[in-house]
Amino acid sequence: MEVRQEKKGMIELKDDKVFTWPTLVAKEFLAAIFVTVGLLFYSYFVDAPLRELSNPGQAENPAKAPWYFLGLQEVLVYFDPWFAGVVLPSIIILGLILIPYLDNNPKGNGYYTFKERKFAVTTFVFGYIFWYVLIYIGTALRGPFWAFFWPWEKWTHDFPTPPPLHNLPLPLGIILMCGFYFAGLTLPALFKKDFFMKLGIIRYSLTMGLLLTMIGTVIKMVFRLAFNVKFIIATPWINI
Repeated sequence: MEVRQEKKGMIELKDDKVFTWPTLVAKEFLAAIFVTVGLLFYSYFVDAPLRELSNPGQAENPAKAPWYFLGLQEVLVYFDPWFAGVVLPSIIILGLILIPYLDNNPKGNGYYTFKERKFAVTTFVFGYIFWYVLIYIGTALRGPFWAFFWPWEKWTHDFPTPPPLHNLPLPLGIILMCGFYFAGLTLPALFKKDFFMKLGIIRYSLTMGLLLTMIGTVIKMVFRLAFNVKFIIATPWINI
């Protein structure tokens, strides 16, 4: 980064800014060229994973969505279709739309910093990694009948019957759900008062609500995998 200093009398002016063009754009253009050339060489030695033509008389097992939708398909294992296919994607889209309004911290604009934006960067990285973990599980670890196979296990139709699933008692599920959101909303406000005061009650509630929903999704998956819990709240009208 260029630094220009000018002295006018007793005043020293420092200019540590550079123009986007050509300093930044030229580097990005060169990076794009190198990536494109690398992909061309890679595609020459590695064939695309194309398979045979589809047969309408024989369904594929397992039937998988394109890789970018496998995260949602994996979430269907742990939640009702209405939540995994409608509510959760809507919450993700709404959260992305609200980011500029919830996070108006000017620090980090035009430069990279983690120290000044620990909460925002950590939250985004966690969600980003979590989504790609779901895609990896759906792509590499789900075999016939959407059964779970470790990377070293061979996909086969002859696998042990998974243990039966059970729902939590309704009162216990409601208590756990309400307690989780209540603690998640109140404890940070009590111990991080500056964070609460900086955001205000509306932005704080929206930010923590979205964050808790993301964390709760992970917890629900752990309940399913570790304790064979199908739903935390199970009713004739709604299942979570």
